[in-house]
Amino acid sequence: MQACEECLSSCLKEPDVQARTHCISMLRDCADICSMASQWMSRGSMFAKQFCEMCAMICEACATDCEKFQDAHCQECATYCRKCAEECRKMGA
Repeated sequence: MQACEECLSSCLKEPDVQARTHCISMLRDCADICSMASQWMSRGSMFAKQFCEMCAMICEACATDCEKFQDAHCQECATYCRKCAEECRKMGA
């Protein structure tokens, strides 16, 4: 979640911000679902596994979008999103 929020803030300051509108939207979705997944897991929700599967899917999509940009913040965010997706898949299993 934090990596997405930081990347989002950085993307908004880039000169090609208009080319990043889809990525910015994806970063928002990813940050939100990561936060909610953490909450659902913490409280032991009976739907946490299914939610984590959705979170993994969104994290992968976000990583793919971030990888399209060569900035360090986008590349770093993509790495974190892939790690998060991997962990979410473990929770969903």
